[in-house]
Amino acid sequence: MTVKDIAQRLSLTEAFSGENVDREVTGCYIGDLLSLVMSKAQQGDAWITVQGNINVPAVSTLTDCAMVIIAENMKLDEAALARAKMEEIPVYYSEKSAFEIACGIKECL
Repeated sequence: MTVKDIAQRLSLTEAFSGENVDREVTGCYIGDLLSLVMSKAQQGDAWITVQGNINVPAVSTLTDCAMVIIAENMKLDEAALARAKMEEIPVYYSEKSAFEIACGIKECL
């Protein structure tokens, strides 16, 4: 499934999608401890987090995640969103818990 497909199926709110909405999502990683995300998230993952700071786009770029989903009604701060746009990282918001989002992604994949 693509980023766009998952966003639609899970009713995610777009913060920024850019041109990478047709990228294939191949897995899912939940994590807020950025050093752990950097060592465990895989290329093509949908990364689910509640973090909203400037480090989110940086870690997403390092891990080559397909998309970032911010759970629990949290949002990226302005600097982080600007960086995500600059790096063309699709970022979506959800009111659901990380667990609920991950279960939805599992059904999609």
